[in-house]
Amino acid sequence: MLRPSLRADLALLVALALPTSAVVLGCKKSSATEQGPVDANFGDAPLQKQHVDGGHRGDGGGGDAGHRVDGGGPPVDATQMMGFDATQFRDGNIPEVNRTEVAPPPQTDYCSLPGSVVWQNGLPSVVGGADAGPDAGHAVDLTWMHLPDGFCSHYYATVPETRFMRFSPSGDLFVASPGRSAAGGAVGGLSAIVVLPDDNHDGYADSTLKYMSGLVTTHGLLFYDGSLYYQNGTAFFRTPYTNGDRVASGPGQQVIDVNVYVSPDHWGKAIDVDDNGNIYVTNGGDEGESCSGAELTSNPAFHGGILRIDGSPNGELIARGLRNAYALRCAKGTGVCFGLELARDFVPELGSREKLFPVHLGDNWGFPCCATANTPYSDYTNPAPDCSEVKAEEDSFTIDHTPFGLDFEEGAWTGTFQYRAFVALHGYYGGWYGARVLAIATNPTTGWPDMAVETDAGTTTMTDFATGWDDGRQDHGRPAAVTFAPDGRLFIGDDMNGVILWVAQAKSGT
Repeated sequence: MLRPSLRADLALLVALALPTSAVVLGCKKSSATEQGPVDANFGDAPLQKQHVDGGHRGDGGGGDAGHRVDGGGPPVDATQMMGFDATQFRDGNIPEVNRTEVAPPPQTDYCSLPGSVVWQNGLPSVVGGADAGPDAGHAVDLTWMHLPDGFCSHYYATVPETRFMRFSPSGDLFVASPGRSAAGGAVGGLSAIVVLPDDNHDGYADSTLKYMSGLVTTHGLLFYDGSLYYQNGTAFFRTPYTNGDRVASGPGQQVIDVNVYVSPDHWGKAIDVDDNGNIYVTNGGDEGESCSGAELTSNPAFHGGILRIDGSPNGELIARGLRNAYALRCAKGTGVCFGLELARDFVPELGSREKLFPVHLGDNWGFPCCATANTPYSDYTNPAPDCSEVKAEEDSFTIDHTPFGLDFEEGAWTGTFQYRAFVALHGYYGGWYGARVLAIATNPTTGWPDMAVETDAGTTTMTDFATGWDDGRQDHGRPAAVTFAPDGRLFIGDDMNGVILWVAQAKSGT
């Protein structure tokens, strides 16, 4: 990725080159804003890249409601069924990403640590040693989780209802463990943000330290500009953070209260910051919303979508029309953030699909009227909604496979999985079908995820990376959160069993 100084120069050049006019649509319980911010990833840019999206197979899937019904049915091609004309395009004014100027530091051979499960020739082998077995208190079997050859997994810690993870600037893993049960089946955690240090570098967390307690509905976390931002309820707060802090120095200061719309079920909110210092948060809508047509007008009510923290109580509306914008991650060096949407359940035959989407000012993603660009949900007729202004996603996933976690590999790995976007699929509620971690190729010039659909998994564009959760036994938890450590390891957390593990690439000869 770009050096920080080069990123700043590039962001300035792009911001100066882009048009600055953009209209922010009004939203319920907040005043309309006529002029948006000047930002490298905003603007009325010419659209140049064609987006072609395929259909989805109707395997039922499962999402975040606690009462799923297996949809079944044959593969469904939404492009044929609904006459999708593939005329949606992607913003072309995006910066180039130089991935060769600054080589990442050599990766430590984490796969040689005792307890590592190393995959070679399609089979796992466990690295032995005094720190690997029951006597050391680390008797968690990970041989069930299949990885590509040349990678290893390693148990790290257990935190009930791990919903979100983020590394501090000093390298400690912070975990949001809410106390409120979730619609996806998690039964409640510690009502706290916890810190999991590994000071002796044995690959296991030394302890579980409560950084801040009393946070029943905590989820999103962000370290930025000397502060830790964190969610509790509808609001985000920030508290000063100094490198090495493992206990909060005091109560947080509220920076936004997202009560423009409050979903009783989809309370989890994600947060991240782009290269230009814009901080975005997500908000969830509800499954039961019905389409009246007003949702596609110039001034629809805001339910599920993206907001920017701008000093106002509710924040600035950025994008709308998302059933449940669950995850958010900004791709460093690109000036762009990406989110994951959990879309309308049970109806793959109507064109519904989960989405990975870019965050742009003024975008309407169509829920509850439209499945995607130019594609109304087919049960809305007389007349069918006009979805011509609805945006098209970068990548889509089988409905109810439930994409929960997103992060980007930044160059520590080599080979096939370098620079990929990694998505944790939570799987179908009740059966956990589809639960796994996918890896999506990114464009070497722009850093954007390449366009693909989940039914393409196994191709060079989108492929399985970690599998085994959906083995029919439901005894391995469900992947929920993913985050890359500064040292290049991919950490995966589940919100059912609470197991947190990490994955590393083995050095040659391991």
